[in-house]
Amino acid sequence: MSRPDARRNLLILAGTLLLLKSTWFSATAVIPQVRQEWQLTPDLAAWLTISVQWGFVAGAVLSAVFVVSDALPPIRLIFLSSIGAAVANLALLLTHDALTGSLARFATGLFIAGVYPPSLKLISTWYRDGRGAAMGLLVGALTVSSGVPHLINGLGGLNWRTVIVATSVLTLAGGLVTLTVVKEGPYPFPAAVLDPRQARRILRDRGTRLAMVGYLCHMWELYAMWTWFLLFFSAALRLHGMDGSLLGVYVTFAVFVIGGVANYTGGVLGDRFGRERTAIVMMGASAACAAFIGLLMGAPLWLLILVSLVWGYAVVGDSVQFSALVTELADQSYVGTALTLQMAFGFLLTGATIWLVPAAEQAVGWRWAFAVLAVGPLVGILAMRRLLRVRGERVPASAGAAGTS
Repeated sequence: MSRPDARRNLLILAGTLLLLKSTWFSATAVIPQVRQEWQLTPDLAAWLTISVQWGFVAGAVLSAVFVVSDALPPIRLIFLSSIGAAVANLALLLTHDALTGSLARFATGLFIAGVYPPSLKLISTWYRDGRGAAMGLLVGALTVSSGVPHLINGLGGLNWRTVIVATSVLTLAGGLVTLTVVKEGPYPFPAAVLDPRQARRILRDRGTRLAMVGYLCHMWELYAMWTWFLLFFSAALRLHGMDGSLLGVYVTFAVFVIGGVANYTGGVLGDRFGRERTAIVMMGASAACAAFIGLLMGAPLWLLILVSLVWGYAVVGDSVQFSALVTELADQSYVGTALTLQMAFGFLLTGATIWLVPAAEQAVGWRWAFAVLAVGPLVGILAMRRLLRVRGERVPASAGAAGTS
């Protein structure tokens, strides 16, 4: 296959993923409307997001145990999962309380577990050189797609049900395009067999474990920031006498967009300077933003927006590094399982921090609520420094050809 074929499939798959994962944050984007209509407390509203994370965890665990990501063709798995995610997302329209709504969101997350890891594995079959940049573009599409519901919700203040329907249609369209247009590349991974013991074997490798620890520290911060940033920025707007302004919606979408840019550029930097070093820089910047952004609530809006965008860039710019490291270090016959297992642990952790931020906000206010997230990237820096020593301080640009991102 030619290089243009690889680029064509990369761009098409990145575009479809903009559609496929839009159901993930569909409920988060309309939480203010749903809270009011269903008369939910902040704690109950948080479950609409936490349930998606835990549904993803359940789907990822099942996939890892039965090596689904390695046993089924990724294109077929992505298509079937897109149907499930779209239907589960629409089920939210039939619910009227936190319990049934959370069950619908759980099902949505469960099916998204069949979209994300297989997509990373699929694009890896097209690239041996420059895979970090290629995977960064792909993960960047996933990041931007997570912000799409915020944009839809901000365009004219649409009813929350319209947002849910729109994101379901987008997800289904993404699955159809993947099935009919995207192809598997010329560098497939070795065939896998059903072996539930593989998950335990993957965790025995020291390098793989350290990469997963870095991912966990990254996830400690990421989804809690994404989930609660809109409410934080809306609170800041109230301090500036701009209550009800749509500026918060657009800034939140911009945070996701710049995160998408960070995924690609982070992949390029990882290829050039090493994945561990790139992750260390990104995590240092995001930790600083998490610790101090609350102090800028009363600052000029241009400064708050600037720091928000820096945080939006740094908080996700390390993501591609951890997936690349895991696939470089894990058994190549079980790359899909290793990715899925890593994500299962990471998204399980997000349920705790998504709950922790509003709890901190009630205790100390928004000025310090995000500071609890800084702990994750700081510990992640230590893990990456250790992994550098384990890997002998070499720049893994060529090693990136061994796996996905």
